Amino acid sequence: MNTLIIFTLLITLMLTGMPISISLGLTVLSFLFFMTDVPVEAVALKLFTGIEKFEIMAIPFFILAGNFLTHGGVARRMIKFATAMVGHWYGGLGLGGVLACALFAAVSGSSPATVVAIGSILMPAMVKAGFPKRFGAGVITTSGALGILIPPSIVMVMYSVSTNTSVGALFMAGVIPGIVMAAMLGFTTWYRARSNNYPRQAKASWGERWKAFRESAWGLFLIIIVMGGIYSGIFTPTEAAAMSAVYAFIVAVFVYKDMGLKDVPRVLLSSANMSAMLLYIITNAVLFSFLMTHENIPQEMADWMIGTGVGVIGFLIIANILLLLAGNFMEPSSIVLILAPILFPIAMKLGIDPVHFGIIMVVNMEVGMCHPPVGLNLYVSSGITKMGITELTIAVWPWLLTMLVFLLIVTYWPPLSIWLPKTLGMIS
Repeated sequence: MNTLIIFTLLITLMLTGMPISISLGLTVLSFLFFMTDVPVEAVALKLFTGIEKFEIMAIPFFILAGNFLTHGGVARRMIKFATAMVGHWYGGLGLGGVLACALFAAVSGSSPATVVAIGSILMPAMVKAGFPKRFGAGVITTSGALGILIPPSIVMVMYSVSTNTSVGALFMAGVIPGIVMAAMLGFTTWYRARSNNYPRQAKASWGERWKAFRESAWGLFLIIIVMGGIYSGIFTPTEAAAMSAVYAFIVAVFVYKDMGLKDVPRVLLSSANMSAMLLYIITNAVLFSFLMTHENIPQEMADWMIGTGVGVIGFLIIANILLLLAGNFMEPSSIVLILAPILFPIAMKLGIDPVHFGIIMVVNMEVGMCHPPVGLNLYVSSGITKMGITELTIAVWPWLLTMLVFLLIVTYWPPLSIWLPKTLGMIS
């Protein structure tokens, strides 16, 4: 009964158009004050201890690093390197876009940042080269979603905060799925370009490729700093995030010099705004998780689901459908923070690896970012391409279908996610 009341109240508030974070907070406070005897002090204490986690500090640092890289000319150099490597194949600029998105994802941790950084430069170039606008929009919108799967990933940090799973293990678990997904999106791009005989670029010489690599090396080196630092044990993921922010600042301002010191306050303010928004969502989600635990809802749901004999395969089908449906109405951070505390205990009771389940959630978030009505990447792409959401939805469907096939693979083949962290001794 309590479960029904909580979710009815939450959905009603969300349907009024109220922001999800405020809907969460009001749902929790209304229920606790009017239907339980929980003292206000306990709520305040939970609120404070819930966000007093070292991992949360990684979020503003990764956002700051991504903003420095977006404004600091790193994306342009990565695109030049990517197109030098694969531009001579069918749909060369599109393939270059997929590769550039994968590379930029590995330094930014954010999906919308990847779409903005790569799309704003590559889209005009693709249209000028003779590619249909829809083709370019489809490539950039979906490939940008790699930003939350290829580590570092802000969404993975959110999942870690919600479930106490190792951030380092999640980052390593995202490497191979990220590469496989980039390859599948690249194949879809190549196949469509070949079928429609889209333009190819002249093959770059090895000298040109080396020059493009040398110019982009400062940005690419950040991948080694973050992933190498975490794997070798030199940094924790949070320390790696702080290092990446400092490194991105130095590269943007003093190495590439695409940004002056006068631009730094603007980037800092933009990063602070985004960080504050995410931390506010986290704060309210912590309260919601506290309410769930207090009312014993995840445990009751886990017992009920196991009692129905649904099994691992059935549960994963239900979880994927639920997460994909949530992607219709909420952005990734909110979905992870609301649904992870509910689904995670069930997954653990069924013996599903917590890291594997984290990757499944992240891939679902990727799909959600690319379809209406609230797919964040669609809105970002709409701003860049000046195309309507309906037209963009039609444009992305071949790549979206590829992402759904990949979701099935990653869901039912756990070694794809857990082999690397297991081999590195990060999980048993």
